[in-house]
Formats: sequence, structure tokens, C-alpha cells
Amino acid sequence: MSEIVFDATSETDTQRLGMALAESVTGGTVVALCGTLGAGKTHLVQAVAAACGIDRQQVTSPTFVLCQTYRGKRTIHHFDVYRLKDEQEFLELGPDEYFESDALSLVEWAEKVEELLPPGCLQIEIEVTGPTQRRFTLRTDDRGLQTVLEQITARLAAARQEPPVP
Repeated sequence: MSEIVFDATSETDTQRLGMALAESVTGGTVVALCGTLGAGKTHLVQAVAAACGIDRQQVTSPTFVLCQTYRGKRTIHHFDVYRLKDEQEFLELGPDEYFESDALSLVEWAEKVEELLPPGCLQIEIEVTGPTQRRFTLRTDDRGLQTVLEQITARLAAARQEPPVP
């Protein structure tokens, strides 16, 4: 299992992580987002979407529709499984069709459907460490995604050297 930890001290840091993630993952990647209520799962999805040319204002937690699709420079399928009663309800959405597409799939509250996610997905655990601080732990056991973790690390290091994104 490979893992990186990124400590975000501000919203700008989370945006940088979202950009690094969007630039590093390939089509068809499934990202499992885990964390408590208010940890920043949707905010990270908004950052990824913005990096893909999607207006971040369009990206809201799809709690009541369970899945939203956004199209920009790349397509994003955004799941929020918080309100699902059980795994069967998730299966009824037909997640395999989404996961097998060339889109990037982001699943909020992924721990609720962990057994139904494809093997080798990228897991991101978000921990609140302060009012605007978050600890993002990215891990995978997929060899291809281990390279992605290295790319994310390099992009985040390079972003620290650049002025903040407006």
C-alpha cells in the first residue's frame, strides 16, 4: 500500500490538491472520499472540477440525487452516498457503468459502499485538524496509482514555489 499525507492549512491548499489530483489521475479512476461531516469532501470535488474547467458553483453535494455528472475538459461523476439505506440502493444506480467509463468518478462517503468500489481505487481520508486545516491521506494498493501519488507529490511541491492561485 502506498500513501502520501498532505496537510492543508487553507482553502488555497485544498485547491492546489484538487488541481494536482485532476492533472495526475487518468480517465476511469475512481476516488473514494472519506471523512466526517464538514471535513471538506465536496470542497475537494469542487477544486478538482475547477481544474477540469467546470464552474465550481455547479458542483454541490448530490445528496438527494446521489450522482451528478459534470462536463468540462474531462467528465466527472460525483456520487454522494450519505443518505443511502444500504448497498443495494447503490447497486441500483448502476455504478459499474460509471466506473467503467473514461470519466473521473468521485465518491463521497465511500466508506458506506467500500465493498462495492472497484479494486485499486484511490482512497482519500480527510481529517479536520483545525478551523481551516485539513489532513488529506491519499492511499492505494494499485501500482498504476502509486505513480499518480508520486505525480501529485511533485505537483504539490512545485505549487508551493508558485504564487497562490486567485
